[in-house]
Amino acid sequence: MVANHGLRCAFTAADLETAHAAGQPAIVMDIEGLDFLDGKLERLEEAHQRGVRHAQLVHYTPNDIGDFQTGTVTHNGLTPFGDEAIQACHRLGMVCDVAHATEETVQDAVRVATKPLLLSHTALFESRAMGPTPLRGRQITADHARAIAQTGGSIGVWHFFPSLDKYVEGVKEMVDVVGVENVSIGTDQYHVTPGSVRDYTQWIHLVAAMLRGGFTAEEAGKIAGGNYMRIFRAAVG
Repeated sequence: MVANHGLRCAFTAADLETAHAAGQPAIVMDIEGLDFLDGKLERLEEAHQRGVRHAQLVHYTPNDIGDFQTGTVTHNGLTPFGDEAIQACHRLGMVCDVAHATEETVQDAVRVATKPLLLSHTALFESRAMGPTPLRGRQITADHARAIAQTGGSIGVWHFFPSLDKYVEGVKEMVDVVGVENVSIGTDQYHVTPGSVRDYTQWIHLVAAMLRGGFTAEEAGKIAGGNYMRIFRAAVG
C-alpha cells in the first residue's frame, strides 16, 4: 500500500535522509498507545520486527504503563512495567513518545530515559495564541515541557490554532519556554478543526509562515524536521 502511493517506509535515519535527498515522502510507522502489550514486552519486539520505529506509551484508554491526561489517575505516574517499556524502546531502537501522558508520568519517564523523549502533539496551557479550546485537557504546563527538553527531546506543537500565523505564535511560545532545539511541528493535524493547516500538502505554507514570523531559515529547518531527525537518529540509529 505504501509503495502504491509513491511512498517509502523509513526504518533508520539513513532511510529518512535518502528519501529526503530524493524528494520522496517517507513514513515512520508509529503505534499510538501501547495498550496491546498487556504486560508482554515481547509484543513490542514483534512490533519492531514489523517495522514500527515510533512508540507512544499511552493514548485514550487505560493501560499498564502509566496515566493519561484525559483519564482517571490510577497509577500515580509511570508503572514498573512502563519503566521496562521505555528501556525496551531504547534497546530495540524506537522513538519513545510521551504524548497524552500526565505530567507525573512524564516526570517519571524523564528519570528513566537514557535517550531523548518526544512529546509529539500538544500546546502550552498558557498559550494566548491558541485561545479557548475544548482540548485543554491535552495541553501542558511549562514545567512539563521543560522536563522533555531536559532529555534532549522535543515538544511537537499541535495544529489546534485558528490560523497559520497564530500557529507560528504558538510555536514561538513553546520556543520561549524550551528553546528552538526542543520544539517540533506537532502530529495529529489531519482534520483538526479549527486547524492552522487543512492537510499535509500545506506544510510548504507553514515554513513560509515561520520565516515571515521572524524565524531564521536555520531555526525553521530545526522545527520543521531537523529536531525530530536528531531524536530519531539518537533513538533508532
